[in-house]
Amino acid sequence: MPSIVVYNQLGAEVGKINLSKKVFGTEPNMQVVYEVVKAERAAMRQGTHKVKNRSEVAGGGRKPWRQKGTGRARHGSIRSPQWRGGGVVFGPTPRSYRLKVNRKVVKEALRSLLSSRLQNNNLIVVDKIALPDFKTKSMVEVLKNLKLEGKILIITAEEDFNLFTASRNIPNVYVQTKEHTSVYDMAGADVYVATQDAIMLFEEDLKK
Repeated sequence: MPSIVVYNQLGAEVGKINLSKKVFGTEPNMQVVYEVVKAERAAMRQGTHKVKNRSEVAGGGRKPWRQKGTGRARHGSIRSPQWRGGGVVFGPTPRSYRLKVNRKVVKEALRSLLSSRLQNNNLIVVDKIALPDFKTKSMVEVLKNLKLEGKILIITAEEDFNLFTASRNIPNVYVQTKEHTSVYDMAGADVYVATQDAIMLFEEDLKK
């Protein structure tokens, strides 16, 4: 059973907890992570692109010239695709880019990322992060105490206004609750900083 040291926001060790092997001790499956990230990125696309076909372009109701006898090619409308200003053939229309991914696959991706970060010592567990105010300086001090570098994802059990506001101006630092953390967010971070309550929620959800 894997275990990890718990720190406080001053960077001091305050304890140690055992982690579930089913969640934090699995063999990382990066193919599953790729599939879920691809699906999440596809779902972000609006899909509102639109062009007009020949029936939607204004004008062109009258036949430009008679069918025979002019020596020119026959045409029925000046809004046909071959005309300048005409409709577009096979152009993009509104659509959904969503891809179906099973819940079990998403959970496997989360287990893979958590296990990978733990194996590489890039998972930091803190008992809690309680800032006295929402100033950026307060959050910078916490990051300095924990000696964190790179792209950092801070995962909490509940929303914290001070923590979110103090972090949003710091480059490469992103704060999210466990319920709203996506595989895409986690795959893009080098280091996870999770509160002890958030770790318990991960175990409760992913052991099933």
